[in-house]
Amino acid sequence: PAGAQGGGIVNQEGQKSEMISAAADVLLVLTACVGAMGAATRPAPADIVGRASVIDGDTIEIGGQRVRFFAIDAPESSQLCRAENKPYRCGQQSVFALADKIGERTVRCLERDIDRYQRVVAACYLGKEDLGGWLVKEGMALAFRRYSLDYVAEEDEARVAKRGVWRGEFQPPWEWR
Repeated sequence: PAGAQGGGIVNQEGQKSEMISAAADVLLVLTACVGAMGAATRPAPADIVGRASVIDGDTIEIGGQRVRFFAIDAPESSQLCRAENKPYRCGQQSVFALADKIGERTVRCLERDIDRYQRVVAACYLGKEDLGGWLVKEGMALAFRRYSLDYVAEEDEARVAKRGVWRGEFQPPWEWR
């Protein structure tokens, strides 16, 4: 029918109903708005601040919230490395180094992402010092290039100075797992 041309809703007589067409347009706009709002309903990242417990060399917990350090990967707690031709627990060493560094002091983490285990991935600071950068510079973790190049310079410095895992032989944690 002639009334059906050009889009819109057609009534039983084959005529376009302007009121129904307008209602359909409003519904379409509302659906688009709700969809856009749904995408934005995830709360804005907030700082996570407090006393931290060290879970492993690249994960801490603050107030019950697990936080994985952004762009670094530390040896796993049970991982062995070699130095001076002897095996040592480099993963455990990373945990102890981080725990000693933090002590009882307040840590501030800035959320960057959420990982597949639903942990917050964040850059964490002790005062103004970036803990991820410190771990990599001390050779207690590696720059996780798959996610960022932020700590490559710190890794190069540790390698040249033969600090941490760089004083001997090791398998990168992402290969060891």
